[in-house]
Amino acid sequence: MDSSALISRWQFEEQEGNTTLDGVSGINDTVHYIFDEAMFQPNRQLKRRKGISGNALWFDGFSTYIERKQDKFKVDKNSVTISGWVAPHAFGGLEDKRLTALVNQHDLKEEKGFILGFHKHGLLSFQLGLTSGWKEVWGENHYLPKDVWSHVAATYDKKESCMKLYLNGVLIGSQQTEQEDIAPADVDLLIGKNNLPFMVADTFALNMFSGLMDEVSIYNQALTEEEILNQYHTYLERAEGVISDIPYENISIDRNEFAADKHRPQYHATAPGHWMNEPHAPLYYKGKYHLFYQHNPQGPYWGNIHWGHWVSDDLIHWKDQPVALAPAKDEVDPDGTWSGCAHYDEKGLPVLFFTAGNHHYLPNQMIGLARSTYEKDGDVNLSQWEKHSEPVIFQPEGHQLDDDGFRDPFVWKEDDTWYQIVASGINGQGGTALLFESANIVDWQFKGCLYVSDYEKYPYLGRVWELPILLPLGMNSKGEEKHLFIISPVGEGADVEVFYWVGAWDKVKGSFTPDEEEPQLFDLGDFHFTGPSAMVDPVTKKLLLFTIAQGERPIEYEYASGWAHNAGMPVEVYLGHDDRMRIKPVDQVKKLRKDKLLDLKDRTLAEVNEQLKQLSGDMLEIRLKFKEAYESSCGLYIRQSKDRKEETLFYYNRSEDGFYVNRNKTSVDKRERTTGIQGGVVQLGENPLDLRLLLDKSLVEVYINELKSLTTRVYPAQEDANGILLFGDAELLVERVEIWSMKKIN
Repeated sequence: MDSSALISRWQFEEQEGNTTLDGVSGINDTVHYIFDEAMFQPNRQLKRRKGISGNALWFDGFSTYIERKQDKFKVDKNSVTISGWVAPHAFGGLEDKRLTALVNQHDLKEEKGFILGFHKHGLLSFQLGLTSGWKEVWGENHYLPKDVWSHVAATYDKKESCMKLYLNGVLIGSQQTEQEDIAPADVDLLIGKNNLPFMVADTFALNMFSGLMDEVSIYNQALTEEEILNQYHTYLERAEGVISDIPYENISIDRNEFAADKHRPQYHATAPGHWMNEPHAPLYYKGKYHLFYQHNPQGPYWGNIHWGHWVSDDLIHWKDQPVALAPAKDEVDPDGTWSGCAHYDEKGLPVLFFTAGNHHYLPNQMIGLARSTYEKDGDVNLSQWEKHSEPVIFQPEGHQLDDDGFRDPFVWKEDDTWYQIVASGINGQGGTALLFESANIVDWQFKGCLYVSDYEKYPYLGRVWELPILLPLGMNSKGEEKHLFIISPVGEGADVEVFYWVGAWDKVKGSFTPDEEEPQLFDLGDFHFTGPSAMVDPVTKKLLLFTIAQGERPIEYEYASGWAHNAGMPVEVYLGHDDRMRIKPVDQVKKLRKDKLLDLKDRTLAEVNEQLKQLSGDMLEIRLKFKEAYESSCGLYIRQSKDRKEETLFYYNRSEDGFYVNRNKTSVDKRERTTGIQGGVVQLGENPLDLRLLLDKSLVEVYINELKSLTTRVYPAQEDANGILLFGDAELLVERVEIWSMKKIN
């Protein structure tokens, strides 16, 4: 190799910063990173991580890339080599022909320039614009592994008229060409971002790299196969012949990146960063609670769904575990690993049932099974799972079932039989849950519809359901055994909330009969308390419900934050003495109490407000009970600024017997979506208002006499919007008010 052939090399040996040195040209290239100019936390610089040699640059998958302006970099027209070490963390779930870019300076529309990158599941490709047009070489069946260092290289040699592609020093693809020049593209050189990415809502650029890169080099000469192999072996020898495993924390999302975000909840379960939607598949095993969630490790947007995983000793303090399930080539779920449930096999070992996405089928949703490796490794954190090789259930043929609605399995066992319900819909009728039975968790028989809604009568229940749950409630006041049936509607006209019925489960007929045909809501917050999953806690025997607390933010703010959504507080639901459903946060919430800031009894509202002038906070628990069932409205303000331009009011209206939140002054930032009045009837009767409120930064959960909850979001822009004030007539008597500051869980 000519000593002058190397024209650029990035070794990422800085400790942090928004530039990185090209050690050949001496140019400090820009490293783009969303928190260089942060909107919702102090500015921060991207820290380097351990690399194949020294440090490496971590790419977050949605905002991180390196840029060199086009007038500062020109590729040689006769030959080129691009090489480097890469360890992808996520592949992005790409659907069109564009590559996730490792290194590129290309214009596909003009068929000019070059790109080295990969497609779905890590399939490597090198593509090049020559004078006669666009040429491509693919790695045949060679895919980059995730979370592992790989050496990649690509060459073009005009003299040899050949493009070549290498993985770990081995030639994996070649393409003969005419003997012609490289056609340069008049665009910037980018590392980690495609020059022409697929855009989502003009905000998120797909085709961006997620993971680690190190020792990236560009040559104006085509290295030989021997030189490429020697380049690989040089690093292999430094590692004494074995490329060491990458510690998970060195390549995964670092939740500390988001700890200073002023709106991010601190005592609720959150993904380390990026996107999450519903928590699901609660499980208790060997003294630990497990909860999984829909997660996109690529960025804070929906898509590329994996199963994130938390573990806890107490349902409150959740610790991150490696991704449990991910879409994978040649497995049952190449196109998505969507919601499901957890249960136990014949030996009592944990298993997961999940919605497997595979676009080779129509419908493209089926039910997959994964088994814990606990029997092999004894890992009580259940960090490893092995998928069954085939789906265990396909959508039954016939029955007029919707072609885009077969998902979200829920499994339970009675005697020696496992039962499974799967959400679906019947064309022309409405949503339903399909019932299956099995003697071994692998072979399932379709038994029919558990229950079908009347779409004409209740159009808000939608034509398709998601996330069905059926669990025992115990005896009602008449000594009758009752079950709780929960669903979430989707589709045209659907009200996406958590609806439920109380009724009777008949396992002989395979049917559920509700006591009342009209469904009920747990929560009055209007699309903030969604995505239900549930379990009967084996320890306490209580029925626990888990949900997502919707973030309700514009997509550009989710981009700027780097995270979207979080879990709601786990709640206990139960039948009261009057056979009405009750809802309250799990008892373990009390562990989060830090300092008691206020405790007053039998005071007027005016007297309480005088004391509240001294208090403020954005991580609080507030318990407020009024003395009597007053005719006038009463409640409280939170997140109130001193000038009262920002405040959020929660109040009970006796004339309507309703509880509401008024968010018309929640934020002066008009781009936030927090506005309007939400709520509904609570049926307090002659009982005085008794509130329990959990405030965690932007998340508010209120429990009204344990009859209903109201979950909502608040994003005040003013720094002093942390005040508290009771609402109502000054002479109203407050039986008791207690306020605690709350601890962070991480």
